[in-house]
Amino acid sequence: MLRILFASFVCFSITTQAVTNAAEPSTDGLTIQWDGRYLDVHGADIPGDFIRTHYLEAYCRPGSTDRDWHQTVIKHTSELINATPDRKRIEIRDTLDDGVIVDHVIIAGQDEVTFELTATNPTDKASQAHWAQPCMRVDRFTGADPANARDVYPPYIKKCFLMVDGKLTRLPTSPWALEARYVPGQVYAPAHVDRDDVNPRPLSEVVPSSGLTGCYSADEKMILAVAWHPYQEIFQGVITCMHNDFRIGGLAPGQTKHIRGKLYVVPADTQALVRRFQTDFP
Repeated sequence: MLRILFASFVCFSITTQAVTNAAEPSTDGLTIQWDGRYLDVHGADIPGDFIRTHYLEAYCRPGSTDRDWHQTVIKHTSELINATPDRKRIEIRDTLDDGVIVDHVIIAGQDEVTFELTATNPTDKASQAHWAQPCMRVDRFTGADPANARDVYPPYIKKCFLMVDGKLTRLPTSPWALEARYVPGQVYAPAHVDRDDVNPRPLSEVVPSSGLTGCYSADEKMILAVAWHPYQEIFQGVITCMHNDFRIGGLAPGQTKHIRGKLYVVPADTQALVRRFQTDFP
């Protein structure tokens, strides 16, 4: 009887240990968590411990540049479809009020997070879902104080950058736009996007040459960068955030579109980052 009990105890202990190990987050590279609103990226070498993104803040209609924000947003609900125990893969489904479904597959790697999105319109009516906002918070990474994020020139923007004429360019750019329906902030629209369809914050004359943006860490030793293809705008916001807002461009009845994104956490080697971006988004 004692032998049976001992064998059962050993079996139970081994099984419990296996389950516990399977549920532990990976210690290799980055890991991700999503709580229904925020996507957090964790890693041993991340300045500020983790990176938080409001994922997703909003899906948006065109005609947004000079319109009340509430009229631009298309409401949506989000559902967690799957999250692996090692915190390396998350699957999310967004359902928009107009019937559009956007499936997100998010995968954490060694020093990057990959986003693969599939947007489908299963309805018989055209969707005006033209773009969406993942709001990446950079206060922890840059060591900035969020208290003054609504200043015209908040100190954290000196750590932020975008690409202009193929070169990494620090904020604040010149000229600096100051007038819009809502202030402050700064919007940078690429050449292919209608100027009537961007965030209702001050619109810069500066035109980004690619969809790569981000910031430096407080000690300038690391870079946090994000890129999407296709993208709608680069946006410096008012909650210590930098956006690369991805583009959908509307969906006809029955139409499906694919969108790709990357988040990088890498040493502050600008040339290496640009080469990597160009490889990922040729």
